[in-house]
Amino acid sequence: MSRRFLTLSILFTSLFIFIFSIPAVEASSKQYIYDSAELLSEEQVMELEDSIKEFGDKQETDFIIHTTNDTGGKSIKTYMGDFYDEHAFGYDQPKGNTILLTVSMDPSKREVYLAGFKKGEEYLDNERIELVLDKVTPHLSDKNFYQAFQQAISTSSDYMEYRPGVNPESLLLKTWFQLVVALAVGGIIVGIMVYNSGGRVTVTARTYFNENNTRVNSKRDMFVNKTVTKRRKPSNNKSRGGRGGGGGITGGGSSFSGGGRSF
Repeated sequence: MSRRFLTLSILFTSLFIFIFSIPAVEASSKQYIYDSAELLSEEQVMELEDSIKEFGDKQETDFIIHTTNDTGGKSIKTYMGDFYDEHAFGYDQPKGNTILLTVSMDPSKREVYLAGFKKGEEYLDNERIELVLDKVTPHLSDKNFYQAFQQAISTSSDYMEYRPGVNPESLLLKTWFQLVVALAVGGIIVGIMVYNSGGRVTVTARTYFNENNTRVNSKRDMFVNKTVTKRRKPSNNKSRGGRGGGGGITGGGSSFSGGGRSF
């Protein structure tokens, strides 16, 4: 009887461990980087995946990086959408929270496109995506692909910390600016306190002015010179490469925010 009970206990324990280990196995086998263009070393891929898991758990969003040498004649935006539909990325469900960075190394036109789905679309809207690309594109132009991908992941995650509709690069949100304002306000308050703590000043310019013996004989205006300041009108030319902005809907019906650049 005891042997039978022991055998059943072992079987139930093994079954229990197997069932609860399935999600962990699935999570560990999840692929985040599809480097078809071979822009990264194996070590860099491993380091990026560690960063992706860290920021992904923090934002409950999958961060996906995909590189290619050929978009099959499609625009990078359409290519990205088809790739998303094909793999059905998502943090906790198919076609769920996702940030997808696509880089095309096509010799005729090198491009990057960043898109946000579900929570990614809400917290990384078109305007924020443009801010991310401002930081990422220079690294791509210099062929610093590892730095570009790290920048994209970390900056996207940082921006998702702010509620939708807020400019994450606003001066009002910068710690150093808040410190300067606090010091300035503190200085004004201290100055007012010092001013009010002293005696009242009663001497004015009229103290030494004798109205009975003082008069104006004449007055005149003299033109001395004229100063003309010239300013150059800012140009609207963009030096950061062509842009392909705005989100849309994939062929499979998934809505997304997005923005793209050539580099």
